[in-house]
Amino acid sequence: MSKLSEKDLELVEAARTAIRSRYRKDWHEVGAALRTRDGRVFTGVNLDTYLGRMNVCAEAVALGRAVSECGHNGIETIVAVRHPGSSEADQAIAVVSPCGVCREMISDYDANARVIVPSRAGPEVVPVGDLLPNKYIRGHSEERRPGE
Repeated sequence: MSKLSEKDLELVEAARTAIRSRYRKDWHEVGAALRTRDGRVFTGVNLDTYLGRMNVCAEAVALGRAVSECGHNGIETIVAVRHPGSSEADQAIAVVSPCGVCREMISDYDANARVIVPSRAGPEVVPVGDLLPNKYIRGHSEERRPGE
């Protein structure tokens, strides 16, 4: 675990900007930003649907944009933030932990990715492996996992 660097703070702000500009109650409440290993930043917002099991997390949207636009360059760092609802007392857009599915996806695409997560002392950076003990591995080739 480590404190946030200036680059990490910029990534958090990119995620906040993404959700601020696209926030829509009950549709887009989470924003994400990731930095690839070659330094490019990609953002995304979650995609809610009427059929909940088809929802797509913001981290998956950001990763999909990165892979679509520049290929498999690995994930240096990724972060998600949540926009509060209008009735919530605290209106801060806060860093949130990735869900279990996103933890698996991040690790699948880069087992050495850094993830910004909330903590009692404020956001911090942890290796994705710390968020995913006993990871399921199905036997993909090394080519599938650019961070290893």
